[in-house]
Amino acid sequence: MTADLVAKWEEFLRSRYWDDLLELADSYPDERSLVVKFPDLDRYDPEFAEELLERPEQVLEAAQAALLQLDLPMDVYMDRAHVRIAELPRHYKTRELRSDHIGKLIAIEGLVRTATEVRPKIVSAAFQCQRCGYTFFKEQTGNKFDDQNLKCQNQACDRGGPFKLILAQSKFVDAQKIRVQESPEDLRGGEQPQTLDVELEDDLAGQIFPGDRVIVNGVLKSFQRSSPQQGKSNYFDLFHKGIYVEMKEQEFEEIEISPEDEKLILEMSRDPDIYDHVTKSIAPSIFGYDDVKEALGLQLVSGFEKHLPDGARIRGDIHILLVGDPGIAKSQLLRYMTKISPRGIYTSGKSSTSAGLTATAVKDELGDGRWTIEAGALVLADKGIAAVDEMDKMDNEDKSALHEAMEQQTISVAKAGVMATLKSRCSLLAAANPKLGRFDKYEPIAPQINLTPALMSRFDLIFVLTDDPDTKRDSAIAEHILKSNFAGELSTQISWNPKISQEDIDNAMTVIKPVIDPELLRKYVAYARKNIFPTLTDEAKEHFLKYYVGLRSQGQDSNKPVPVTARQLEALIRLGEASARLRLSDKVTIEDAKRVVKILESCLRKVGVDPETGFLDADIIASGTTKSTRDRTKSVMDIIRDISKENKGPAPKEDVLDRAEELGIERAKAEEIIDRMRRDGDVFEPRPGMLKLP
Repeated sequence: MTADLVAKWEEFLRSRYWDDLLELADSYPDERSLVVKFPDLDRYDPEFAEELLERPEQVLEAAQAALLQLDLPMDVYMDRAHVRIAELPRHYKTRELRSDHIGKLIAIEGLVRTATEVRPKIVSAAFQCQRCGYTFFKEQTGNKFDDQNLKCQNQACDRGGPFKLILAQSKFVDAQKIRVQESPEDLRGGEQPQTLDVELEDDLAGQIFPGDRVIVNGVLKSFQRSSPQQGKSNYFDLFHKGIYVEMKEQEFEEIEISPEDEKLILEMSRDPDIYDHVTKSIAPSIFGYDDVKEALGLQLVSGFEKHLPDGARIRGDIHILLVGDPGIAKSQLLRYMTKISPRGIYTSGKSSTSAGLTATAVKDELGDGRWTIEAGALVLADKGIAAVDEMDKMDNEDKSALHEAMEQQTISVAKAGVMATLKSRCSLLAAANPKLGRFDKYEPIAPQINLTPALMSRFDLIFVLTDDPDTKRDSAIAEHILKSNFAGELSTQISWNPKISQEDIDNAMTVIKPVIDPELLRKYVAYARKNIFPTLTDEAKEHFLKYYVGLRSQGQDSNKPVPVTARQLEALIRLGEASARLRLSDKVTIEDAKRVVKILESCLRKVGVDPETGFLDADIIASGTTKSTRDRTKSVMDIIRDISKENKGPAPKEDVLDRAEELGIERAKAEEIIDRMRRDGDVFEPRPGMLKLP
């Protein structure tokens, strides 16, 4: 540090940041940071700004000294104040860091994967000589406590110890470590995100949580690897000494939309075929499924979060479940959505635990053996799409961990004394297979899916995709697959086969080319989510009301099931908002309402209909059992109870089956009900062939 540097800082702060200095002095010590924007410094003195980037520690030390030397109009000594540098000219990914960057002031961009607790860190240790009683201080600048080669600073003593650490006189600062991971949207296909550990001190500590998207400005440092077996290594690891953290609060901020892009986006929104264009731009290599793709287009933009005066919150993100026979491209749809979404995370339920999907507290070297919070897929996909394939393969305990994440869109962690609540404001797109491999079309669909009713009821739309032989459709699918493969073959061969021209490839690619370029679609979605917050028109409200009340009225008869619940009405509102957003409209019109009612009705007719009665039954999803099955179960229980009273003991199974047949219950159905009741503990056999209620 030189007097020249201190003088430059004093002059700069007086001329450009005097009002900010007065505000800091007025609120000190509650506020301890003076944030200086790098562009301001660069305009003031480009050479000085460049010196800050090249020699940050010396230049920032001079800034601290300048703060103390400035003659302020109030009597305050800001010895704990800091100069923080914001808006650095370039942001780096972890994979771009090289040895040339060590010791330089750089900005690292990414999301916080793990964060430790805030703990005191000693920065100036007070040692007392046990021979003469003199106390002196030793600055602690490294990562390890330095109490080696100490010498008493009392000239009359001048001995080498012993010394005692005096904690009461030592100086501490709050400290926290975070692990910043590259953002998933910045990765190319197949790349694994790299991480960088960051140290934060004083008023920066405790402000960052797992799942936050941040830009950390700081000094890149290195430390030597070592192990007890091999000693010191030639290789060094990197870490970041953070001096300022910029939060990326704005949704989809990382997608830059130029004025030309905005003009094109607004022009696209006025096209009456925008829904069809978006539908055909989602996974064009997959034939058909236009209804599913239309719903996925709505999921991309979703509705928007609402906060009510009483503190209640209504989610805006749309959750979709695709369940169907194997080999019908469910996984491909999921992967495509995570690629096209501005933020997307793909994971498989088969290899995912509740901790990997939500969050957990872990012990690792980042926290020096302490417990730290580690974010899972749903937290990392905050404000994006989380795709979970093979959800039916997850353990039941892991599935139950999704309940809070889907409805409240938060994840609570309470483990080993660590309590935290993380945000998971993402749309969930899940895929599952039927329990027995393929669907039985003569049985209710919902009980054939290995997901709990509580979990299924949280999905706004459930699409049932069956692989039924159909000559016309099968021919169209086969032709599409052959054309897609041919286009891929030509694209691969063009580099070495001179007979293939670019025109040949372009002609072949028309079958799988999206109507809207994926990058433009990402920008379109980002623009819609950032700028469009539609409201329901009176006509749309009336249409939703008539549909909902009309269906509910069908369940007023005690012999009929309840067709829909309030959850379906909330789903309609979210879908309606998404429909308006997709055409960049601030009004949800009657056309939007009709469109989304048609989509929801299509889903309910496949998954929520009792095949025996043909009626919509909300309980199929909510409880996994149809009303007709519940009624039969109650009848069988009444029969067992009546026969037990008559016999003053257990009821013979054959008598129960005979009486059930008299009531119109098929014998096979009655046996199935008895078996299920026995599994659930509602009836038991004290001896073979005899039934008794608990």
